[in-house]
Amino acid sequence: MSSVKVAVRVRPFNNREISRESKCIIEMSGYTTTIANPKAPPGTKDAIKSFNYDYSYWSHDPTDDNFSSQIMVYKDIGEEMLEHSFEGYNVCIFAYGQTGAGKSYTMMGRQEEEGQEGIIPQICKDLFKRIQKTTSDELKYSVEVSYMEIYCERVRDLLNPKNKGNLRVREHPLLGPYVEDLSKLAVTSYEDIHDLIDEGNKARTVAATNMNETSSRSHAVFTIFFTQQRFDKLTELSTEKVSKISLVDLAGSERADSTGAKGTRLKEGANINKSLTTLGKVISALAEISAMKNKKKKENFIPYRDSVLTWLLRENLGGNSKTAMIAAISPADINYDETLSTLRYADRAKQIVCKAIVNEDANAKLIRELKEEIQRLRDLLKAEGIEVQEGEEGLKVLKSDNGVCPQTVQGSTIAEEAVDQLQASEKLIAELNETWEEKLKRTEVIRIQREAVFAEMGVAVKEDGITVGVFSPKKTPHLVNLNEDPSMSECLLYYIKDGLTRVGSGSSNVTQDIQLIGSHIQAEHCVFENKEGVVTLQPIQGAFSYVNGRQVLEPVVLKHGSRVILGRNHVFRFNHPDQARERRENKINEINAPEIKDEKIKEKSPAETPNNGETVDWNFAQIELLEKQGVDLKQEMKQRLVALEEQFRKEKETADQAFEEQRKNYEARIDALQKQVEEQSMTMSMYSSYTPEDFNNEEDIFVNPLFEAACNWNEREYQLASWAYRKWKYHQFTSLRDDLWGNAIFLKEANAISVELKKKVQFQFTLLTDTLYSPLPADMVPVIEDEAEDEERPFPRTIVAVEVLDTKNGATHYWTLEKLRQRLELMREMYLNEAELSPTSPDYNIESLTGGDPFYDRFPWFRMVGRSFVYLSNLMYPVPLIH
Repeated sequence: MSSVKVAVRVRPFNNREISRESKCIIEMSGYTTTIANPKAPPGTKDAIKSFNYDYSYWSHDPTDDNFSSQIMVYKDIGEEMLEHSFEGYNVCIFAYGQTGAGKSYTMMGRQEEEGQEGIIPQICKDLFKRIQKTTSDELKYSVEVSYMEIYCERVRDLLNPKNKGNLRVREHPLLGPYVEDLSKLAVTSYEDIHDLIDEGNKARTVAATNMNETSSRSHAVFTIFFTQQRFDKLTELSTEKVSKISLVDLAGSERADSTGAKGTRLKEGANINKSLTTLGKVISALAEISAMKNKKKKENFIPYRDSVLTWLLRENLGGNSKTAMIAAISPADINYDETLSTLRYADRAKQIVCKAIVNEDANAKLIRELKEEIQRLRDLLKAEGIEVQEGEEGLKVLKSDNGVCPQTVQGSTIAEEAVDQLQASEKLIAELNETWEEKLKRTEVIRIQREAVFAEMGVAVKEDGITVGVFSPKKTPHLVNLNEDPSMSECLLYYIKDGLTRVGSGSSNVTQDIQLIGSHIQAEHCVFENKEGVVTLQPIQGAFSYVNGRQVLEPVVLKHGSRVILGRNHVFRFNHPDQARERRENKINEINAPEIKDEKIKEKSPAETPNNGETVDWNFAQIELLEKQGVDLKQEMKQRLVALEEQFRKEKETADQAFEEQRKNYEARIDALQKQVEEQSMTMSMYSSYTPEDFNNEEDIFVNPLFEAACNWNEREYQLASWAYRKWKYHQFTSLRDDLWGNAIFLKEANAISVELKKKVQFQFTLLTDTLYSPLPADMVPVIEDEAEDEERPFPRTIVAVEVLDTKNGATHYWTLEKLRQRLELMREMYLNEAELSPTSPDYNIESLTGGDPFYDRFPWFRMVGRSFVYLSNLMYPVPLIH
């Protein structure tokens, strides 16, 4: 068993944090990460919080001696996990943190820059280096990969263009959770994996632009299936080790209130937070189980199935896997809440213990068990009189009825479930029995299909098979995509060929050279004309097209660096290699001949890239669009603020009016009630001067001069008045409710002290009634001033008592309320002494308390159970007497 390795990495300030003059609140020393609360006063409890992890990477300042580079992170985590995979273990590395904290950079990095590669490329590169060094006749390797995206609880295959829909997540009793029909492609070199990662990212970017998503709103899971086959010459037997390397880039964990998300984005955030919240619940439950160790473990429910992400990562979280977590955090004080949440998340994760085992000879056993399951399902269907035949469209359910021709059975739930399981098992067997050559052939077919899909959409793909990503053509003008997520920017490249390049959706009758899907994209959206190196954008009526923030209503010539926005979501930067070279030459000439500069300024086109050094990215294009469309951001914010203030004022006035009306209504009701109370109090004050002794019997009350004028009652009214008098006489000074309410606080305190002192005693209220067969105990009979009056009582006397449940001695006692209050004083004394003294103190003695232990009563010699009457006639005639 091994615990999850947890690392924390802090990134440098980004442009937003620099512009807001943010302060660094993170410090790292060795394995300890410390965060300072910018809102808490220095020296207080909440001012500084410290956490210990397996690794703390200081990547905030590249000039610092303790700076942690991409290579250092990989050497600590990546190399260890790669070594475990060669040993035959499943391994998993997942990155967690808020959007923009550096998760994607840590996992993927910048592959085009030396030394900036992330963990995934470096693991893949070292994997094939070791394979090349150790491959021999006795030891052979095979590698397969899959790449999927989880967005809003839906799974999508990023490597196979045929799997356009959402894939189904299933659970098999032998394999556990898996994604049905997820393509696993065979690779033979690092370049193959590099190409697949790049093309998967392209597919992810295309879908994100079409659906208005970003990668920070989806989880990406890249999985490497690594098989080692060793042949023993002595025994002439082959053994296999199969390990699965899962590399996960989680979605951003920011809160909705910090992003200002609304509408669709808020729903996206809810689904993402569902996955991450479930992941947090799973981590907390696993950490709690691991922390119990030698204690008696209760059956903890772990909510793996509450989200697709945790269901698929079940084995990596507390199961058969060596797992590492990288928590990416921001150093800025404006992100304190999100950063603290990430650190707490990571602190819980390090308590998880995984039970990894070497996966040896798994396939042979798996194939045998799958075949047995298939035969069992076929027998089950046969027993129901259902035959299963294989057709071109898959398995068909047929039923023979007394020799009649088979007819297709529909609506049979049992048959459908059995056939569904049968199909899934046969797919798994076919996948396991597939030879390496067949896997390579299938991978090549999928690659051709994938490139055809990109070509159909107009996305440029270089044909050398080695260079991937966005490459800059030396002569051809082209469009490069820009995205809100930097990791998705400049992933797609679209050529502007000589002549006309049509742009639109795939639904047009005319073939579109560049196909886009999304909001406000028309079937025929616009046309790019490339004539002798000059590219002109020709808009089509009714389509939204913008160049450098201005809507295009007539043809416009594009310059190198122009920002082109089509529809609502598709943002591009226009690149023209010839113009770029000409611009570089002009800059050199301007330095050598300053007088040329003034002439160039006059000729400068508004479509050119700004020369103030500002980066032309998605944010720049969006701000430019708003400004050119007449939307002043500052003015817009000011207007929104004024509108909010006006709305607040109106709502406050409405609330004040409602409050004033409610106040008047309450005052009117209070006045009416006050008047009614005064009238009743006047009557009662006159009546209260009389006592029950003033009336010899019930009739005296009705002949009193006070009521002579008003007592014109009939017999029924006299009966009701007599009943009211008796009730008043026997209840005016007794209220069980008041006794219960008045002593509830004492009962609660006694129970609390009992629990704190671990006394096996419980207190609760009970009602005891003085009857002929169950009289009240002598010590509980209330003091009676007038015995004659008590004898005339028309109903039995009932009192409130305290039932004492002594579970230690298995006894039950009854106390009066007065006794409870007396004992409570002794309980408080015992509690205070317990707090001041320790069990090892020489003066620690319960008997030293006044009156001994106040929780327990001494047992009497006899305890009265009840009263019974025995008649001599029953003895004379042997007849049992039963009460």
